Amino acid sequence: MKSYKRFWPLALTQTAVAAIALVAYGSAAAQAITMASTTSTEQSGLFTHLLPAFKQATGIDVKVVAVGTGQALDMARRGDADVLFVHDQVAEEKFVADGWGVKRYPVMYNDFILVGGKADAAGTKGNDIAAALKKIAAANAEFISRGDKSGTHAAELRYWKIATEGVKGSGYKECGCGMGPALNIAASSGAYALTDRGTWLNFKNRDNLAVLVEGDKRLFNQYGVMMVNPAKHPHVKQAEAQKFVDWVVSPAGQSAIAGYKINGEQLFFPNANP
Repeated sequence: MKSYKRFWPLALTQTAVAAIALVAYGSAAAQAITMASTTSTEQSGLFTHLLPAFKQATGIDVKVVAVGTGQALDMARRGDADVLFVHDQVAEEKFVADGWGVKRYPVMYNDFILVGGKADAAGTKGNDIAAALKKIAAANAEFISRGDKSGTHAAELRYWKIATEGVKGSGYKECGCGMGPALNIAASSGAYALTDRGTWLNFKNRDNLAVLVEGDKRLFNQYGVMMVNPAKHPHVKQAEAQKFVDWVVSPAGQSAIAGYKINGEQLFFPNANP
């Protein structure tokens, strides 16, 4: 009996330590969220700049899963993300209307551009995206599409519909890939591609690619942020996800977005209206 009593306090101590460790682990887990976002926000380098500022302000880590916007929305519908940061406004608004998201906030914008070989064999250069795509289709020039249901891909398909009622020519190829890989393919062959400006400014392997079409108001590229609806998925980290939404549309978050530049050029322009 004496031996039993001698080890009992030790057993209690070990149990207490284990309990404290579990509480600490749970607290750490709660201080991290998963964000489904686009390859353009990641490959532009924005999150490397933005997320440390958010963590400093809140103590919350953000794990980013960068896929096309369509895939990001699908992730959220499955409950595999806490918050969304994407750029297909029509799809985002439907996502919220269908009850999968709580409220969509505009957060920032930039623009799409058409890039291609400096020789510009189809003669696309200018500020009219529809006219440029008509020329690409007529010349059967090589065009690399992401083909991944991303926000960029959705915008590209809208432009083709305006330009040619969806007829793209025999040079049209879908890679089913992110923006960076699509640009790499275009660079290797001097093909045309539609890209967001942020990824382009951070893209190093340009080879002989150049910006050929920009400035068309139809090339406006809006980003939105929203929390996944915890009524659909109770495991969503509601408090932490809401903190991210609140922060990124706040003056501090908007200032951090505006402060991200490459070679002195601003990549994204904040326009939140919380």
